[in-house]
Amino acid sequence: MQNHSSPTLAPRRRVRQDAAVDGDPTGPLPEEEFMRALYREHAGALLGFVLNLVGGDRYLAEDVVQETLLRAWKSAGRLDPAARSLRPWLVTVARRIVIDGHRSRQSRPPEAPPAALDLLPAEDELDRSLRLMTISDALGDLTEAHRQVLIETYFAGRTVTEAADELGVPPGTVRSRVFYALRALRNALEERGVTTS
Repeated sequence: MQNHSSPTLAPRRRVRQDAAVDGDPTGPLPEEEFMRALYREHAGALLGFVLNLVGGDRYLAEDVVQETLLRAWKSAGRLDPAARSLRPWLVTVARRIVIDGHRSRQSRPPEAPPAALDLLPAEDELDRSLRLMTISDALGDLTEAHRQVLIETYFAGRTVTEAADELGVPPGTVRSRVFYALRALRNALEERGVTTS
């Protein structure tokens, strides 16, 4: 059976700052050795484990592994040097990072990328304004009786009976006026270059 304990995975030792500045010829700092050994021994297996947790999203899995190793480096002083392997601790940390990330994404609505907003159709206010101005101008060509009946039925949303009560005329008259008013409005719009179908 292979022994997983390794002297290179022992917790990092505190190094005097001036030793690193003076260019200590003994080689890399213990922190660097610790991280290299940690990466060499566990990064591959950890990536495979995390890939399963994140549904195969390699970029997310790599981010989780990187964060896990960073936390191991920050916690190196508290890790047990007598432990046979750090892998169970690393797996636990990685799993918690994935869970926290999932909870974070669930707790807030998804953000729409700016490119998606460019694809949303937006009503052109200029076209709408021009259309309303043209209709208003065409309504001015109608007789007062025709204009009133269209305003009551189409613009105010009243039924024929309600419009008849408002205008003080019989419902049959309202129906007749609406018919002739729409015909006159269509002609007025066509004169202005607006085609109706």
